[in-house]
Amino acid sequence: MAGPSEPPAWMAAAARRWLEDAGAKGDGTADRAFNALPLSGVTVELAERGRALCTLRVPAHLTDEEGNWHAGAIAAAMDDVCAAAIMSVEGIIKVSVHYDISYFAPAKLHEEVEMDGRVVEHKGRMTAVTVEIRKESGQLVAIGRQWMTASRPKGSQDAAGLWKIASRPKGSHSKI
Repeated sequence: MAGPSEPPAWMAAAARRWLEDAGAKGDGTADRAFNALPLSGVTVELAERGRALCTLRVPAHLTDEEGNWHAGAIAAAMDDVCAAAIMSVEGIIKVSVHYDISYFAPAKLHEEVEMDGRVVEHKGRMTAVTVEIRKESGQLVAIGRQWMTASRPKGSQDAAGLWKIASRPKGSHSKI
């Protein structure tokens, strides 16, 4: 009996590009500024078959008044890494429907962290993903577990995982 087929290579390449583009555009001027902010300065180490591995040196604009990587920035970065892990096998960006994060230790300004996101299960349109964040020393910073789903059909996204906007036929109007 044959196992599941390997996802096409373009899916992993698209996941890598999606993360790299967000990390390179951390100035808030990009069309994906919401994704860019928590990933500004990210280095994509690996994006393949259900896994996204990135490193990040914690920048000043993502820290609190005590110099700790802000919990909200951690959550947003985790969400993006999980989405990229899914994109590497499904070719689409999914949205979170359930998200659980446990925080273990703070990461400080300029500390390097590793974010390792992995797809762990598929059930219908739902995909379960985990992500671990560790310091260079191996100390655990946080673990995230989430279920994500496709909110639109696969054909409604472009190669970068962005939603395509369908144009309305001339003369059509929405009724409110």
